[in-house]
Amino acid sequence: MALSASDLPAMYSLLANSLSGDENVRKPAELALSQSEARPGFCSCLMEVITAKDLVAHVDVRLLASVYFKNSVNRYWRHRRDSSGISNEEKMHLRQKLLSHFGEENDQIAKVLAVLVSKIARIDYPKEWPQLLSVLAQKLQSTDVLSSHRIFLTLFRTLKELSSKRLISDQKNFAEISAQFFDYSWHLWQSDMQTILHGFCTISESYNSNALELHQDELYLTCERWLLCLRIICQLIVSGFPSDAKCLQEVRPVKEVSPLLLNAIQSFLPYYSSFQKGHPKFWDFIRRACTKLMKVLIAIQGRHPYSFSDKCVLPTVVDFCLKKITDPEPDVLLFEQFLIQCMIMIKCVLECKEYKPSVTGRVMDENGVTLEQMKKNISGAVGGALTSLMTSERIVFLCNILVRRYFVLTSSDLEEWYQSPESFHHEQDMVQWTEKLRPCAEALYIVLFENHSQLLAPVVVSILKEAMNGCPTSVTEITPGLLLKDAAYGAAAYVYYELSNYLSFDDWFNGALSLELSNDHPNMRIIHRKVALILGQWVSEIKEATKRPVYCALIRLLQDKDLSVRLAACRSLCLHIEDASFSEREFIDLLPICWDSCFKLIEDVQEFDSKVCSPFALPNICCFTWKQPA
Repeated sequence: MALSASDLPAMYSLLANSLSGDENVRKPAELALSQSEARPGFCSCLMEVITAKDLVAHVDVRLLASVYFKNSVNRYWRHRRDSSGISNEEKMHLRQKLLSHFGEENDQIAKVLAVLVSKIARIDYPKEWPQLLSVLAQKLQSTDVLSSHRIFLTLFRTLKELSSKRLISDQKNFAEISAQFFDYSWHLWQSDMQTILHGFCTISESYNSNALELHQDELYLTCERWLLCLRIICQLIVSGFPSDAKCLQEVRPVKEVSPLLLNAIQSFLPYYSSFQKGHPKFWDFIRRACTKLMKVLIAIQGRHPYSFSDKCVLPTVVDFCLKKITDPEPDVLLFEQFLIQCMIMIKCVLECKEYKPSVTGRVMDENGVTLEQMKKNISGAVGGALTSLMTSERIVFLCNILVRRYFVLTSSDLEEWYQSPESFHHEQDMVQWTEKLRPCAEALYIVLFENHSQLLAPVVVSILKEAMNGCPTSVTEITPGLLLKDAAYGAAAYVYYELSNYLSFDDWFNGALSLELSNDHPNMRIIHRKVALILGQWVSEIKEATKRPVYCALIRLLQDKDLSVRLAACRSLCLHIEDASFSEREFIDLLPICWDSCFKLIEDVQEFDSKVCSPFALPNICCFTWKQPA
């Protein structure tokens, strides 16, 4: 039996009771709601609860209704064999109702409703819901900031959903959508940008806090709408045009949009520190905005590298990012997420295969000019621009900054290590490199070194020697010299494959690394952990005469008091046992103590990652043991 308007009071009571803390009240209500899901009119009743003006204050009930609505759409919007689903008449009613409710004041409910529209659009647009985007476009003209924000939220979610459809017809539809919405979204974004900057200027100069409060709510909504516009613009450029890496067709919006995105970052950054204490809400917006702007630039460069390589875009963006990495303002230096995005941008440019000499075959276009030659012309021009921008001096300087500033452990790192060595190990070595500043700097350093190994190898060796000379193995205090040596050891470990031509591992091990292990002071765990990393990374460069001392060193590190050191040693030991040139003869008598140390490590660790990773050494040891004669 279908639900109707007369069932609204009962529906409201069930929703309210399902939020009760009393299980005797909550369980029957949840059961009744689950039994009603498949009944015709269920979603319509929920929509009435969500939009009822007399229930505006009952946010929890309306939010729950929106969640039930979303779940029902996921289950019953498509016709299923085991259910009649939602009728076409009810679907039409719900679609009309959703497009008439853009004044929702609660952010959470508004987000759920936007997701609802996007889920329905994925199924119904354009065949069953052809007017969706035209209605949204018409409603975008609304002067009410709240309604405009909600419409853009819905549009963003819908575009994001539609852009993920992979059929050629769907991609063609999305290209048409991009042409329809780009200009309006871009102009509104620019207009909102001016409004926001004017508002920020007023806030920073105003001393009348009472008068200021009256305009801040509307300004903040404008800020949020601006962010949604930015996301929509990114979606339209990235998904609405074929990649120029394949078709070699210039994407006009890239050249138009990218410089202004960079200008927006430069306009926002001065407010980052000044708003932090007095205006935390707008400070948080600036933090999110600058990070998102850089992410959009990275996404555009990845999708349309040739259009992004324009002389007004690529050199300016690269120069800006390099300056922020090497010579940031004090407040920017604390803005880690932004610095991470700057590093990712430089890394993407250095790795971009479209900016390197083409090695593709000959593919002719209609005019008889090979696509290979066109790509070579573009990559040659870009390569020349990057060479003039990233001079040898600048590359060396960047390498020094990465090692001397971003590789160095901070006081917060050391405190985290002291509090939980096990967590620190996983945070440093297993975290996604795009999430933390040091792993990101390490990833950029590796790519930079790969591109300029002959230039940078002597530089890294020089830093290493300077650090070792400035901090003898007898030093036990945590000094800047000790932290620099830790950073230099890391730099040498990450690029062993190129550095081996400039540095003899045997001499390094016998002259310094083995001596580091003789110092058992607790502070030396910093160096011991990095020595364990080096012994694993340089496994292919260890000569036969040095293998026995290296194995002994790893066994010793496996018995260290610090869990982070032991975990690093365990991983390096795995690399040695797996190595094709592993010397069984030199290791056989170390097997019992190695076996005991690994089992002891498994007993001592607490985190799941450690218990998963630590036993990796045991199967290798087992295989090695079984191969030995009785």
